[in-house]
Amino acid sequence: MMLLKDILYGVGLSAVSGTTNTMVNTICFDSRKVGMDDVFVAIKGTVTDGHKYIAKTVDAGAKAIVCEELPKNMVNGVTYLEVDNGAKALAIMASNFYGNPSKNLKLVAVTGTNGKTTVSSLLYQLFKRAGYKVGLISTIKIMVDDEQYATSHTTPDALVINKHLSLMNDAGVEFCFMEVSSHGIHQKRTEGLVFEGAIFTNLSHDHLDYHKTFAEYRDTKKKLFDNLPKKAFALSNIDDKNGLVMLQNTKAKKYTYALKTYADYRANILENQFHGQLLKIDDNELWSKLIGDFNAYNMLAIYATADLLGLEKMETLRLLSELENVDGRFQYYISKEKITAIVDYAHTPDALKNVLDTINALRTGNENVITVVGCGGDRDKSKRPVMGHIASEMSNKTIFTSDNPRTESAALIIEEMEAGVEPQNIKKILSIENREQAIKTACQLAVGNDIILVAGKGHETYQETNGERTDFDDFKIVKELLTSLNK
Repeated sequence: MMLLKDILYGVGLSAVSGTTNTMVNTICFDSRKVGMDDVFVAIKGTVTDGHKYIAKTVDAGAKAIVCEELPKNMVNGVTYLEVDNGAKALAIMASNFYGNPSKNLKLVAVTGTNGKTTVSSLLYQLFKRAGYKVGLISTIKIMVDDEQYATSHTTPDALVINKHLSLMNDAGVEFCFMEVSSHGIHQKRTEGLVFEGAIFTNLSHDHLDYHKTFAEYRDTKKKLFDNLPKKAFALSNIDDKNGLVMLQNTKAKKYTYALKTYADYRANILENQFHGQLLKIDDNELWSKLIGDFNAYNMLAIYATADLLGLEKMETLRLLSELENVDGRFQYYISKEKITAIVDYAHTPDALKNVLDTINALRTGNENVITVVGCGGDRDKSKRPVMGHIASEMSNKTIFTSDNPRTESAALIIEEMEAGVEPQNIKKILSIENREQAIKTACQLAVGNDIILVAGKGHETYQETNGERTDFDDFKIVKELLTSLNK
C-alpha cells in the first residue's frame, strides 16, 4: 500500500475530485486486472480506449481513477484525477510507486532502427565480464544481473520497466542497458526515467505503419535525446545522415562515433572473414568474432559507451575481443558439406541489405547465396516490395515465405513482396508460404560452400498467425534440416 499523493508526485493534474490523502494498493492500466483499492489509469491506446472501462473498474473496487476526461457519473468515495496524457502520467506514477529506481543506477538507452539488441546485449555481456552487477532490458529478455525474465516488447510498459529496475536496485545492480523503441518513446513508457546516457545507432525505413512518415519516426527517436539531462551523455553515429540531427537540441554532453568521417570515436576495418574481423579502434588492433560493417559500428558504439562510463580502454578492448554473437544476429552454422546457414533478425530493408552486403563481400564468387525471407503482417506494408527487390537483386536464389502473418494473409504479403522484383530477377524467386518448407527447399537447393540466409525472425522462437503463437525457431530448424539432409 502507498499514499496516493506520493504516487502522483510530478504528475500534472488538470482537475481533482476526491482526496489524494488515501492509501491505495497498486497501479493498473489494464481494466481486467483492477482489484480492491487499486488506481486505474485510463489510456487511449492504439487498439482500445481505457476510458470505456472506468465504470467497470470502479465496480471492481478501484479507489482512484486517472483519466484524460472525467466521467459524467462519478461515484462517491472514489478519487478522480484528470491529466493531459494518461500514458505519461502512468510512467511517472510507476516510477514513484517503485521508488524512482532509475536514479539509483546508471541507465543507458540504446535507440535506432538496427543494432539496438546487439549493442545493449553486448554491453551487458561486457560489463558482466568486467565484474559488475548489470541489468538488461531488451527485445530478447530482461536480465536482473544473473536472473532472467521474459519480455514481449522491445520497450516494455512503464510498470514492467520500473518493477524490474526496482529488482535491479535490490540486487545491487550498478549499470543497466535498455533498448528504447520509437513506440516506447511515443507511448511515453520512458517518462520519469533518469538516463545516464543514450546511444543512437542508425535510422532507416521501419514502423511507417505506426508513425506514418519518416520525419515523424526520426523526430520521435530524437525526443529521447532532447529530454536527456545535462549530466548525461549523448552518443551518436554520425556516418548516418540523421546522427547529428539527434544531437541538435540535447542538453547532454555530445559525443560521436564513425567509420567513415571524423568523430570522437573512430574505427577502421582492416580484415573481414566469415569467422571474424580485425578492427582498429583508437590506434589499437582488435579481433572481433562479430563480422560485417554493421557489427563494426556496434563494436565501436560499445567501446565508446564503456569509455564514457569509466572503464579502462585497454581492458575494454580485451573484453570486446571475447564477446559472442547475440542469438539471431548473424548466427551461423556450417554443415559437414560446408553449407553455411545464417539466421538474422533483418526485418527492415536496410538490415537485409547490410547482411547481404556482408555475405557478398566475404564470398569468393563461386558459391550461391540462397535467401529465405518474409515480412510481418499488421506492420509497415511499404517496406515489402523494397525487401522483395533487395533479396532478389542480391541473392542467386530467393524464397519468399511467411514471417509472422498475424491477422493478414501470408499469401497476400508474399504478393506484395513479389511486386518489388525486377523482371530480370523473376526467374531467381520461389514463393513457398509454409516457412519450414521454404527453409527445407533452401537446404535441398544448396550444395557445398553455398550460403543460406534465413532472415526476418532471428531470435524469435514462435510463428504468430491470427493471434496464436506456435513454436518456430529458424536456427534450430535450419540446423536440423542440414544435419538430416547430410545423413
